[in-house]
Amino acid sequence: MEHNLNLYHIFHTVAKCGNISAAAGRLFISQPAISKSISRLEQSLGTVLFIRSSRGVSLTPEGEILFRQVDAAFASIRLGEEQLRRAGELGLGHLSIGVSTTLCRYVLLPYLRAYIHANPHIRISVSCQPSYQTMRALENGDLDIGLIGEPSKAGRLQFYPLREIQDIFVTTKTYLENLRKRSRIEHKETTASIFSRAALLLLDKDNLTRQYVDQYLPRDILENDRLIEVSTMDLLIEFAKIDMGVACVISDFVREELENGKLICLKSPVPIPKRKIGFACGKQAGESRFVKNFFSLISSKPVYTLDSTEKSC
Repeated sequence: MEHNLNLYHIFHTVAKCGNISAAAGRLFISQPAISKSISRLEQSLGTVLFIRSSRGVSLTPEGEILFRQVDAAFASIRLGEEQLRRAGELGLGHLSIGVSTTLCRYVLLPYLRAYIHANPHIRISVSCQPSYQTMRALENGDLDIGLIGEPSKAGRLQFYPLREIQDIFVTTKTYLENLRKRSRIEHKETTASIFSRAALLLLDKDNLTRQYVDQYLPRDILENDRLIEVSTMDLLIEFAKIDMGVACVISDFVREELENGKLICLKSPVPIPKRKIGFACGKQAGESRFVKNFFSLISSKPVYTLDSTEKSC
């Protein structure tokens, strides 16, 4: 049964004061108005709540039952108001982020560090998963933000590009030397001849990066019997470093290995255009003040910029 909350507020105040006159002064309304409100509440509940006397009012047994519940309810309301006030002062809240393991390690962490420093009371949860799962979770409203490659069709997502990335092929000098020995090359070696004989290391077919690369690689390369598929780019990089084959990776993520010579870059058999990565959110999540604060920090304080002097293969 629903009643006007104001009637319960008046009832609670009268019970606390034990006097209609005192309650009228506290509530800044007339005594007749209070008496009328109490009568309305008693009538709607079908019971007497107060015993009137010349010294004031006291609760009936039924009034005592109602008062305990109403007092607890108003205490809960006050607690909720206090928690909201503290949340506003401290910036309390929750932000959920979806990202692949590789993008988390190489791209997200600096942004998280800056955001946590600026918002120390925000609770952050990170779901490390393939990008296609992150996109699905964003569309379903299960995540606030995702770090993904730019989708071909944004659909229900808002996309905020960060930078461009380049897919390249890397291997070790040792792997190439062993490949030459096994093949007994007597003529000039070409990119096509290397890829026709090398073990090719790629992400599995569910990965969005793999799907992007597949658009450009010739069918004979993708269908050779030396193809090795793995679940993460970190594994691709590690497999390439131990001489397992030629890996297709993102250039930024092997910059150190290329500089120290642990890996070398091979010319791609076909040109693979650069692509964009960035943060995405569902249109409804984009209205959250926590999401807005996150994107505001990204736009005002970029923590990673693409090296314009990046080496090409």
